[in-house]
Amino acid sequence: MKSLLGVLFMLMLLFNQNVYTAEGPDRTREDIPEKYKWNLNDLYQDKQAWKDAKTRLTKRIDDFKQFEGKLAESADVLYECLELNTEVIKKYYRLSSYASRLYHQDNRESEPQAMQQSISQLGTKLSAALSFIDPEILAMDKATIKRFLETKPELKTYEHYLQDLQRQKDHTLSKKEEKIISEAGIMSGAASDIYGIFKNADMPRPTIEDKEGQQIRLDDSNYALYRASSDRNMRIKVFDEFFGAYKDFERTFGTQLFSQIKKNMFYKNVRKYDSCLQSALDRNNIPTSVYTGLIDNVNKHLPTLHRYLELRKQMLGVDELHYYDMYPSLVKEVDLSYEVAEAQQLIKNALQTLGDQYVATLDQAFNNRWIDMFPTTGKRSGAYSDGSAYDVHPYILMNYNGQYEDVSTLAHELGHTMHSYFSNKNQHFANAHYPIFLAEVASITNEALLIDHVLDDIDDPETRLSILGSQLETFRTTLFRQTQFAEFELKIHKQAEKGEALTGQKFTDIYLDILKKYYGHELNVTVIDDLYGIEWAYIPHFYYNFYVFQYATSLCAATAVSEKILQEGDSMRQRYINDFLSAGGSDYAIPLLKNIGVDMTANEPFELAMKRMNEIMDEIEAILAERQ
Repeated sequence: MKSLLGVLFMLMLLFNQNVYTAEGPDRTREDIPEKYKWNLNDLYQDKQAWKDAKTRLTKRIDDFKQFEGKLAESADVLYECLELNTEVIKKYYRLSSYASRLYHQDNRESEPQAMQQSISQLGTKLSAALSFIDPEILAMDKATIKRFLETKPELKTYEHYLQDLQRQKDHTLSKKEEKIISEAGIMSGAASDIYGIFKNADMPRPTIEDKEGQQIRLDDSNYALYRASSDRNMRIKVFDEFFGAYKDFERTFGTQLFSQIKKNMFYKNVRKYDSCLQSALDRNNIPTSVYTGLIDNVNKHLPTLHRYLELRKQMLGVDELHYYDMYPSLVKEVDLSYEVAEAQQLIKNALQTLGDQYVATLDQAFNNRWIDMFPTTGKRSGAYSDGSAYDVHPYILMNYNGQYEDVSTLAHELGHTMHSYFSNKNQHFANAHYPIFLAEVASITNEALLIDHVLDDIDDPETRLSILGSQLETFRTTLFRQTQFAEFELKIHKQAEKGEALTGQKFTDIYLDILKKYYGHELNVTVIDDLYGIEWAYIPHFYYNFYVFQYATSLCAATAVSEKILQEGDSMRQRYINDFLSAGGSDYAIPLLKNIGVDMTANEPFELAMKRMNEIMDEIEAILAERQ
């Protein structure tokens, strides 16, 4: 089992005849029908039930004292301790899931915020109580562990965990030191917490006026909606006002991010890693060469991105492409909006290739309120799936605005949800949490299958162009943009490790240089205004400790997976469900992918992604040529 708080972080992550589209920029939860709000009663009946469960769990923490100093005595003692560990952590995750869901549905509410803070404090206390386990196991020699596994067959459940501990032996400290590190966990989330509450609740937001004279509060959700406007003047206004607001707090955001980097440096130093990157990737046994190799490969293929940007410029009909031109649809007057029911049915049809069991589980998500669908005032921005409530079901947070991008996002989050659902259903809790490196593979596979299905049903050139353009956007935002973020994250950590000071302005300068390189500013491909260098402050993933590169590697893996599903049919579908989605964390990420024929140590997945991107552009260019 991974560390308590580490696994919890990682897991962050209905066809109805009656349709509903929430309207207006200031919707409250009371405006949303119940069927489009997640049902938290599946976790706890109410807040009092949550508090009672938290009290009961708190009392269990002292039960670990009976095992301290005794794990090497016998296989029975070790097994009993690990079983208690499983029971307690499983309940802790459920408590945390409830508090987080309440808090995220309205960041302005003080009680859910207090609940989340209290569960975080309990997590620190629990982590400290468990801190003796790993060092005591590490103090055993391999022969003892092997003997225990042979004499106590039930321990086989924890074999991967025990072997993984031995692998990390050089970076695990004494019992006393591990307890101190665990106690430090109470402070470790401060930078991220402050960033989240300020960005989502307290940060002043500008307002802009639309064509009808309505005032629009330009929060993150409305930015994501209105940056795709077909009106270029509106896009300019949205970008300038939105990023201007972030620029006003450049020093504050800079202090928050530098605090996060210093936290990462603390754990890197005390655990004796050479770099923050190595510290972050070693949890899942991923070599740093995978990360740096991705950056190198993407930089070599920037001409492919520039080819797409030239196509975007041509299709938008602009003389000069600017950064604010990245999000509008490439084809004018194409209706690609979807009511929720339409989106759900479209996703089910697209994913039918994964089998009846998969689609039936989608129906459970749609019919049983696993999803909180619409944006409301105070709600956390973005989207995620959380599968940490092992004995319940995953939950999805959406901010659905009815565009094709939102349908794709819903399919994406359902990929996470299905991964968690099948893992939790088929694996013991100790092995249910899949490696973070794999977290995006299932979700991006869903996106790829959705795109393929949609294109199969579309002959109209204009609509086809729009869908193909959307697919190109996936490559831009998931492969190139996330690698751009990864390059920025690596550079700022390297500078901090050298002892260099990092201010908000310094972050902006570093980010702007990388942004201009990727988008070909000096090559006259895209004009990047200096203001947009503040975009780093808008990206929450920089608080996730070298997470973002996995979006890019997952796109490469998912491209290979989706092609195999479509080409090999039922045999690959069964392997995908049984040997990948259901495998959880029963092995490391690289072997799990190899089990279904995807080798991430080879160049094939990356080359397949580049091949697919260029094929899309070939088709777009052919359609455009026929227009003339």
